[in-house]
Parts: sequence; structure tokens; C-alpha cells
Amino acid sequence: MKTIRKLMLVTVMSLGMAAMVAAEDYKIGVVNQLQLMEQSPQAAAMRAQLQKEFEPVDRELVVMQKKLKDAEDRMTKDSAIMSEAERSKLERDIIAQRRELKRKSDQFREDLNFRQNEEVSKIQKDIIEAVRIVATQNNYDIVLYDGVIHASARVNITQQVIDQLRAKAPAPAPAPAPAAAPKK
Repeated sequence: MKTIRKLMLVTVMSLGMAAMVAAEDYKIGVVNQLQLMEQSPQAAAMRAQLQKEFEPVDRELVVMQKKLKDAEDRMTKDSAIMSEAERSKLERDIIAQRRELKRKSDQFREDLNFRQNEEVSKIQKDIIEAVRIVATQNNYDIVLYDGVIHASARVNITQQVIDQLRAKAPAPAPAPAPAAAPKK
């Protein structure tokens, strides 16, 4: 009986050591997705493009919020001196403004999320290609990308992938020259 236990213990320990030895033969890399989305030029270009695309609607929402706040402030301040008809009309107007602001805000968020998802999927293709290039050039057997809770700096190849993405990114367009001041 003791011999069987010893044999099982030796077998289990041998398997554990064999697994560790086998794991040492693999070269593993890890890529930090959040860092890529913060530092890659493609992600920066995406943020700038979305900002430019959605800025007019955002400004419109800010104007609507201010108009609603002004109406609410007027109701708070002047409701005691308003006639019942004026107060009722202002209340209906405030309710209508709130409803319209909520509808436009919801539509704005939905449109922005949709566009962000579109652009992120485009960037994902570039990221996957860059990871494959870095992995191939550096002989990695496995590269983990999503769902990694912790990785040591020894296996983190995120900066190499960012460098690869930067090399592939188109050069930024030169800033337009300032317009000459009109002559008097």
C-alpha cells in the first residue's frame, strides 16, 4: 500500500516537472489591449475623427441643456408671480424640452457607440496584423491579447506592437499654414 502511494506521488511530481519543463520551451508574449488603444496612432486618429464628426451634435446638446436650465430657473424664480396659464405653458415647455433633450442624447450616444465600434473593428485588424508581425519576427509561440489579468514585463510585448503600428501608420497631415492677416 505504501509502495503504491509512493509510486503515485513520484508519478504526479514527475508529471508536474515535465509540464514545467515543457512550458519553458515555449516563448509566450502578452499584449495589453488598453495600452494599445491609448497609445497607438491609429486609436488617436480614430478619437480625433470621431470628435470632429460628433462635435456639432455635442454642441447642439449643450445649447439644449442650457436652454432647458434657463427655463427651469425661470420657473423656479418666477412661478410665484406667473399667471396659472403662463406657469402651465412653461411646465409643458420644460417637459417637452426634457423629452427632446433625452431623445437627442440617447440618439447621440447610440450613434457614437455605433461609429466607435466600427472604427475599433478597423483598428483591430491593424493590431492583429502588427501582433502577428512582432510574434513572427521574435519567434513567439503564443501571444495572449485579451483577458490577461497580469503579465510580467518579461513577456509584455505591447510596446513592440505599438512601435509596429506606428511604423505602419500614415504620417499625420501637416497643419495648415495660418491665414495671412488682411491688409488695411
